[in-house]
Amino acid sequence: MLKVVVGHSEDPDSLFAIEEVLEKCTKDLEGTFPQAGVLFAAIDFEHSLILKEINRVFPEIALIGCTTDGEMSSVLGFQEHSLTLMLFSSDTVEIHAGVGYEAREKPIVAAEQAVQQANQKSSTPAKLCICLPASYTGDGLTTNGELILQGLKQSLGVQIPILGGTAGDQYRFQKTYQFFGTEVLTDSLPILIFSGDILFSYGIACGWEPIGIKNIVTKSHGTAVYEIDGESALSFYQRYLGERPPTSENPLAVYEGDSDRYYMRVPSTYDLETGCIHFLGNVPEQAVVSFTDINRNQVVAASKTALNIALENYPGTQPEAILLFSCCCRRWLLGTRAKEEYLLVKKELFQNIPICGFYTYGEFAPLEPQGSTYYHQETFVTLLLGTK
Repeated sequence: MLKVVVGHSEDPDSLFAIEEVLEKCTKDLEGTFPQAGVLFAAIDFEHSLILKEINRVFPEIALIGCTTDGEMSSVLGFQEHSLTLMLFSSDTVEIHAGVGYEAREKPIVAAEQAVQQANQKSSTPAKLCICLPASYTGDGLTTNGELILQGLKQSLGVQIPILGGTAGDQYRFQKTYQFFGTEVLTDSLPILIFSGDILFSYGIACGWEPIGIKNIVTKSHGTAVYEIDGESALSFYQRYLGERPPTSENPLAVYEGDSDRYYMRVPSTYDLETGCIHFLGNVPEQAVVSFTDINRNQVVAASKTALNIALENYPGTQPEAILLFSCCCRRWLLGTRAKEEYLLVKKELFQNIPICGFYTYGEFAPLEPQGSTYYHQETFVTLLLGTK
């Protein structure tokens, strides 16, 4: 059995908002006590107060969370300045939390700390990991999502799916916060590990279409791409854009080996003299890439695609909870249409299932069922949870 409830409030007052959320959750729990939860909150709330209130009502709960660039739930749909809480209660599923510190300077060590802390509380092997790491840690400094993922894979094993997203700060790109129990942190890696009688599936989609031929990255270092097919990265982009600068409207599709599956990399800054483009994630040298073009109808429809992939691969009869992770660039590019992502998900479901999610600064998910986990951008990720 897995009982899941969701509360959501758009009240700007931190105390009133969390009281509303906890009242809804307590009512729907019907006397059961939750063992774990995830909290997604806008940046301007008094987060320490919120965490203390949750701990007062549900002492010692395994709670993680983060600040966001927008929130979603089955209670209020899509919101931009709200907080939402999902709580899990089960007698057959183990859910334990862990946290690693100094995720920017020591991402591998932070991942090891978080996994060790969560695993030592569990009596059964890990089956699934949800991670909500820092992105911006202040003073313009950022964590490395790929190194965080590398550390989690090393500590968990590459066969364990890792899903989630990096914290946001309402598109300010200054400082994000993560939550662990009653702690409000700025440079951390909080995780939840699920084991025992847990069933799950996931799906991802982006909506951008690769155009033109596939190309080879002939010179790159980390997030900096210098050459594609022997010409400068900026010249490569100008083939398609003319004099228009590279923006998040036209990310690179980076292919996985020889397959047609790809993850996205968003251009950030560029240098007119060298022709180098910096992306919001690593682009390996010798990677196969394609330029992509945006069609906003297809970007919106990606949420439906991701859900249907997850539903087709769900190993049980009916999921009991849904977590959603969508990129802040999608929200920004869609503008007033951002709410349609959640509405399409809701429309596809035949039953009322608790849903909770947020807009991230980078997403984690496997490219395919039973595949390896990647760090994504501009991608919509759906995670279904349930029991046998």
